[in-house]
Amino acid sequence: MTSGDTRLQTYPVGIDPAALGHAERSVPTDEAPPLPPNADLAWIGKSVPRINGRAKVSGVARFTVDVTLPGMLHARLTRSPFPHARLVSLDLSVAARQPGVRAVLALNETVGRAVEAKTNGGSLSGSTARHVLYVGDVIAGVAASTPAEAEAALRLIRAEYQTLPFVVDVESARISGAPPVFEAPVHGAGYADGAAIGATLPQQGNVRGPNKAGSRGNVTEGFLQADVVVEGEFRTQVQTHCCLETHAVVADWRTDGLTVYMSTQYTAGVRSELAQAFAIPLSRVRVVVDAMGGGFGSKSGAGNYVRAAVALSRQALAPVRLVLDREEEQLDSGNRPATVQRLRIGARRDGALCAIALDSYGTAGVGVGAGVGNFAQSIYDCANFDIAQSDVFINAGPGCAMRAPGNTPGAYAFEQMIDELAEKLAMDPLTLRDRIDPSAVRREERRVGAARFGWSRRHLPGSDVGPIKRGIGMAQSYWGANVHTNASCEVRIMRDGSVELLSSVQDIGTGISTVLAQVVAEELGLRPQDIVIRIGDTDFPAGPPSYGSMTTASITPPARNAAHRALRELFGAVAPVLGAAPENLVARGGRIAASDNTRSMGFREAAAHLRTERISAVASRSDDYGGFGRKMGDMASARSALGGVQFAEVAVDVETGIVRVARIVAAQDCGRPINPRQIESQVQGGVLMGLSYALYEERVLDRHTGHMLNADLEHYKIGRSREVPEIEVILLENYQGTSATDAYGIAEPSNIATAPAIANAVYNAIGVRVRQLPMTPATILGALGRIPARSPRT
Repeated sequence: MTSGDTRLQTYPVGIDPAALGHAERSVPTDEAPPLPPNADLAWIGKSVPRINGRAKVSGVARFTVDVTLPGMLHARLTRSPFPHARLVSLDLSVAARQPGVRAVLALNETVGRAVEAKTNGGSLSGSTARHVLYVGDVIAGVAASTPAEAEAALRLIRAEYQTLPFVVDVESARISGAPPVFEAPVHGAGYADGAAIGATLPQQGNVRGPNKAGSRGNVTEGFLQADVVVEGEFRTQVQTHCCLETHAVVADWRTDGLTVYMSTQYTAGVRSELAQAFAIPLSRVRVVVDAMGGGFGSKSGAGNYVRAAVALSRQALAPVRLVLDREEEQLDSGNRPATVQRLRIGARRDGALCAIALDSYGTAGVGVGAGVGNFAQSIYDCANFDIAQSDVFINAGPGCAMRAPGNTPGAYAFEQMIDELAEKLAMDPLTLRDRIDPSAVRREERRVGAARFGWSRRHLPGSDVGPIKRGIGMAQSYWGANVHTNASCEVRIMRDGSVELLSSVQDIGTGISTVLAQVVAEELGLRPQDIVIRIGDTDFPAGPPSYGSMTTASITPPARNAAHRALRELFGAVAPVLGAAPENLVARGGRIAASDNTRSMGFREAAAHLRTERISAVASRSDDYGGFGRKMGDMASARSALGGVQFAEVAVDVETGIVRVARIVAAQDCGRPINPRQIESQVQGGVLMGLSYALYEERVLDRHTGHMLNADLEHYKIGRSREVPEIEVILLENYQGTSATDAYGIAEPSNIATAPAIANAVYNAIGVRVRQLPMTPATILGALGRIPARSPRT
């Protein structure tokens, strides 16, 4: 198809299904025609039950830990007990001679690659010695016939360390003369998934930055124009990943290629990483994931544990299973970085923003990425914006992406400052946002959310009487509408009338399998249960990653377009039988019919007329109609963004400091909703994750030993069932006419606004602003002056 093969199509646009407008778009001629609003569709926009739900609740679904291959070995990893040390020697010889041991290996630097040592023994010493940078840093691995044999061999690995000075809290690390985490300035430090970032920034000691990208206008001049200025400092903690399923992999290296079964958010990306790391062609690497127990950003790439498993398998020429335990997960699977944010906002008396200044620093341990996203610079109208963000290295496990990275801690601080500004201007927080927020979608979400929530009952801060003080608050979300253009689907129609869809896209628990079945069924006039979904395997067309709220937006348009093209071919086969032109045929209700309804046949009967065993069509994600706002490689962002407004009601016991969230109302948008029930489920999960971040979760490191003191789910507190509030989801239909499905993601936006909404509600309850997460009883009592304020932790 050439660039000129397009035609104008008219699409419904707007957020009120009863009063939609229309817009013309230039669309490739081989793409499906515009869809009507959801109310006029059979399956899209309907709460279809999950097609894999029964398999999951019955135990039939296969997770990585359920994968068992003939001759499979079991691997374990040796980790550093010291936060900073030089590994002087590493003796693997005794471990290698133990019964059942088939492979041993040593690992080089923190984000390095596996270095094999032969099974008859090996060591690292002298010039090959390396540094370990945090407790839990991997130094070696072993594979044996049974888990017990692997564990026994692990205890026989002999490592000699020269301990070095270390630092594990961000404030101490910033001081001149603090123990250096790295021997020299770094140009790219690793994430926990093994990736690296290579931006060139200045570095002094352990402080890398500042990064001033995103600044605009003249902030000095802007503050001179301001009638009102508010400022404050906010601190957020390290939040560790707590996926229900820990990181797991089964690596099977054979002479003809490598197959990896693993819990991953990006099969195609892992395949590329492993092909590069082990210098083998892409065509000889296969990555498979069936069921998956959550990722939230931590399973985005091929981490060092995967490389270790592959290297062990290559050495033993046998499949190797490696499953991290919960302590390993807490220490070394990544985390949301801690931040310190100093904000200053100037505004005129009518609320218009004149200037925003944001100075932030934080720590992703030995990694980078402790910024606060693009929330403050993007959500509201302000011509003058200045930002300076710095990473502070400490001797702790590296951070990684975590549901709405950057924007979640950024919103916690910024949305509180907007409420402070509203109070100083004697304006209702909703009124101020009506003044400064350019988003028509969020304006409608504020309107419907406030009405459903009962915003009019909001009282003056701290005016509730008694020891249990109640308050309400709200906050907003901002997240880019992201798309991955390297996303493809194949749709096959068999001669017996069966239909299947194939793509390497993975279902990480969010229900994309069901969504794909709905989209294809809608196009072919069948039922979702008639569509066989085969995904999570790189032998199929490359699918997009499942992070950044981009999966639905990336894969549903090619799924519909592939179904559309296959159906056109089927129409061509049966048109002579029905005595109609192919363009005059339609598929609906399980039948192929002439558009005048004079002749029809069942779908299966129509498929029987195919000349070949099957027909198939492959489609890839095209650019948004009208183009993207920004594109970098396979990643792109739509011209619009995703929003969301959440309202929170809390009860604060001022005698104990306990905060209980009673109710959350979340008004959210994600373009055209494909499956409302699944979207509501994601919103509920985002709210619960945000609540847990706001009130409970916090990594605690011992400053004297560098060890994590709460590296399990007993002592690392997360929100549990008794803390679950009433959650009401309001889902807007936001038609934009940008793709064949007009659908976008929801995972990130549903998490961003929760913590600041709760914080604003706490302020409304007690009349004191809480500027530090988590808002534990000690933090609340400290803010009230009833106990000394607690010291911040990393």
